[in-house]
Amino acid sequence: MTADPLTTAMADGTPLFVLSPHLDDGVLSCGALLQHARHRVPVTVATVFTEGAPPPYTHSARRHLHLLGAHDAEELYAARRAEDCEVLQRAGIAWQHAGLTEGLFRRKPGWAPAGPRRVSSMLPELAHVYPVYRIHLTAGRVSPYDRDVLRHVVQFLEEQAPSSQPGLVLAPLAVGGHADHLLVRTAAELSRRPVVYYSDFPYNQHHPVGADFARRHALMTTWWWPGSEAKAAMIRGYRTQYDALFPSGQVPLVPDTYLYPGGR
Repeated sequence: MTADPLTTAMADGTPLFVLSPHLDDGVLSCGALLQHARHRVPVTVATVFTEGAPPPYTHSARRHLHLLGAHDAEELYAARRAEDCEVLQRAGIAWQHAGLTEGLFRRKPGWAPAGPRRVSSMLPELAHVYPVYRIHLTAGRVSPYDRDVLRHVVQFLEEQAPSSQPGLVLAPLAVGGHADHLLVRTAAELSRRPVVYYSDFPYNQHHPVGADFARRHALMTTWWWPGSEAKAAMIRGYRTQYDALFPSGQVPLVPDTYLYPGGR
């Protein structure tokens, strides 16, 4: 039986590039593998959406900030970037931040907070690409307003993992249908690089794991158990997110889940 691409990459010394939509997704979904791989091959976690935005905020964005005990998205994201750097540096893992704005705070082109369309101050939803979290941001589709964003994500991937150099890309399966995760997954597909998809944790504990996408691309599944406890310790380093993600205070000890081409 042929080994999965992750085992083969580590045996061959192939660099791993983990594409993380937000400032925790790479560790949340791939932390166990990262703990193992960091001693064997070069590993980089490249995070795409690493910025907040100034007010005014939509109702969904204000609720999100309140849930995290924050008031200002730019200050929150500064703290999140610092957390990410701290967690990855402590583990000896390289990191990169693309500097794109997270979907909950992303505005349509031409709609600036201090711009001429001041109606956006009274009804911020009109200016935002994804005005309502559950109806728009996690609806399983990417807005037409995000065409340029996708182009920037593809460019970022090429900068971090040039097609002229060896490397295996790990990209989100986009379990839960978050638009930012879908953008990153699409960029990985468009890159024509070897890609292994990771199942988005903890969202895969509450949502089905992309059966249609897996069938369409003939993906096989493998699981990674070693390092699960060390992964939980890494996750606790994302202090701004931890309580909201794990209200019980405990990280479920489940394996990383990966899907890769190789089925019929």
